[in-house]
Amino acid sequence: MSSVTAVGSSNSIDLVQNNVMGKDEFFKMLIAQLQNQDPLNPMDGTDFTAQLAQFSSLEQLTNVNSNLEAVTAYQKLMSGVQAVSLIGKEITAEGNTVKASGSSVDITYNLPEDVSEGTVSIYKTDGTFVETIKFENQGEGINSVSWDCSSVEEGIYTFEVSATNAAGDSVAVDTLVKGEVTGVNFLNGQSYVIVDDAEIPFLSVISIKDIDSVS
Repeated sequence: MSSVTAVGSSNSIDLVQNNVMGKDEFFKMLIAQLQNQDPLNPMDGTDFTAQLAQFSSLEQLTNVNSNLEAVTAYQKLMSGVQAVSLIGKEITAEGNTVKASGSSVDITYNLPEDVSEGTVSIYKTDGTFVETIKFENQGEGINSVSWDCSSVEEGIYTFEVSATNAAGDSVAVDTLVKGEVTGVNFLNGQSYVIVDDAEIPFLSVISIKDIDSVS
């Protein structure tokens, strides 16, 4: 019986059950293969060297995976710490939610170029259309329109912005969320800051500003 057959029969059940061969299993298999080889037909040196190279590669990959896991855990920890530090600060982040509260609220967005006209369409969170606000002649950069929300129920709404330039071409607009961070949530390993009762991914934050103290 060849050495490969002997080794396979003694380890096949464990390997099939685990479906993954770790470095310990590989090393045990290599030792067993050496112990059970045919003395009249020993393992070729080239084959032995190739298997040692495989073991070395497996060892390196295992170490790399361990290091990556440690780095990922550290990044999540630092993300959480940084998110908590934003409480009480005003942020601007990627997003398309706005909270109707009081008589009016600003809806913020970023224009990649000057536009001649555009619209802001507002919806309930279930997708029901509420109203449209028109604007004209706004420059490149962060802009906003004021929404008179006195006639709607207080709560979270979503919005979309469309615009055209002087040539009549459509312009892609990035919608933004702006407001004070009042809390932080941690869900599925991710950090979310809370702005106007809406959860905003920490990685979506693009600017941070201290809120001026009221004397």
